[in-house]
Amino acid sequence: MMMMVMGSSRDGEEGHQAPPPLVMRAPQQALTPNHFVFGKLLGLGSYSKVMKVKRKDTGEIFALKVMDKKHIIRENKVNLVKMERMILDQLDFPGIIRLCFTFQDSYSLYMGLECCDGGELFDQIRRKGRMKQEEVCFYAAEIVDILEYIHSQGVIHRDLKPENLLLTSDGHLKLCDFGSAKMVRPLANGFFQAEPGEKMSNFVGTAEYVSPEVLTGKPVHYGVDLWALGCIIYQMLEGRPPFKAATEYLTFQKVMACEFTMPSHFSSEAQDLVNHLLELKPEKRLGSQGLDKLKNHSFFKGVDWLKLRKLSAPTLTVAPKGVSTQDSDEGSADSEWDIALGSNFADLSVADLSSGSSSPVGSPSDLNRNHPSLNPAPKRFLEPGEKLVATAMVKKRKNLMTKKLQLLLIDKPRLIYVDPVKLVVVGEIPWSRQLQVKVENQFKWKIVVPNRTYDLEDLRGQAWQWKTAIEELQNQHPLYSSASKG
Repeated sequence: MMMMVMGSSRDGEEGHQAPPPLVMRAPQQALTPNHFVFGKLLGLGSYSKVMKVKRKDTGEIFALKVMDKKHIIRENKVNLVKMERMILDQLDFPGIIRLCFTFQDSYSLYMGLECCDGGELFDQIRRKGRMKQEEVCFYAAEIVDILEYIHSQGVIHRDLKPENLLLTSDGHLKLCDFGSAKMVRPLANGFFQAEPGEKMSNFVGTAEYVSPEVLTGKPVHYGVDLWALGCIIYQMLEGRPPFKAATEYLTFQKVMACEFTMPSHFSSEAQDLVNHLLELKPEKRLGSQGLDKLKNHSFFKGVDWLKLRKLSAPTLTVAPKGVSTQDSDEGSADSEWDIALGSNFADLSVADLSSGSSSPVGSPSDLNRNHPSLNPAPKRFLEPGEKLVATAMVKKRKNLMTKKLQLLLIDKPRLIYVDPVKLVVVGEIPWSRQLQVKVENQFKWKIVVPNRTYDLEDLRGQAWQWKTAIEELQNQHPLYSSASKG
């Protein structure tokens, strides 16, 4: 495997003119996952998972971003990972999540980030529905403040959205996830020149917030972040994003046509601001020629930009009782910190692959190993007397949509899939004599049942292990022993 190593952050030893090399110097203290106690899953990215962790020696709390090396290399994400590390190492601003350390092991790269106990801005929108205009004004002003800083540093974020805006315990915003960001050099016309070897027209971002020029492959302007800001302001005021459809494709069509409905309850100032940010031509967006005009808009009347971070923030709305959310670190029970990186979730009841198998070498039990993003307590989804056979993160594809889910194989037998962030069961694959497992390659596989096919992708390339685990479980149950094998 290609060696990918990330240097210890904030040592003051490296320059920032080019992405760091793949091989690093040894840090002063070689960290490993064993230096941490793992807590809850905080989020999932396209090639990473973020978990709340506590250092065993100091008790400090961090958000640990875990990135799978094989996936990064397979999906050609090496440059993005290097760029994210370089950008985070360079930026120093109250509204930017702080990179505290980095390390690696044989399988993963790790970024230790400061942990924000207020959760995501997305959570506040979901809990409050429509926010009051004064709340939206405060959060929008802090986003503008953040954009002014990163743009002055030659950084375009390119994936600005409520999920990437975290709240501190006192309610102020911090921007995170620079995995799609670019370091660029500003040109006189407000556009940007990519650094050598970088392409500026590659699609990145999230469907509901991506700008039209990105979809059409046009040169990138920092207006991509201003477009996203307009979407976020609309979403905070209305409770939903302006561009939303049944599929990503249909959402893209709405974006390219700038097709959205302006709610009648928006104030005249809010309507004007949203309209001037959601301009099809990036050079016409408010703030594209400098953020002073945006900051002077009537929507932000009364904002003290110099004291913004010292102002009292809107009161955070907590999750209803029984709904998973970020836990407070104070007074937390020891049970919050009981997730080892290679946790054994249950007694595995399936045998290893026989040595004579024609399938790639591997064991069904491997499905449960080295998976720091897995739900720490899958037993909550088991019925009395059931045991967990295997579990892993998978991508479930339906039409043009893809969702990341945790798949659980239970000895009843049952196959259920769980939302790994909300920790709720979102579906179950029906068992029958006709159930078949068909492997396309080590990553992609299908479960075929009457009248439906489930297209799945195992994020660690263990499709054959899934096939073996399911078929061995079928053979252990007389009701399903005659099931056809794909």
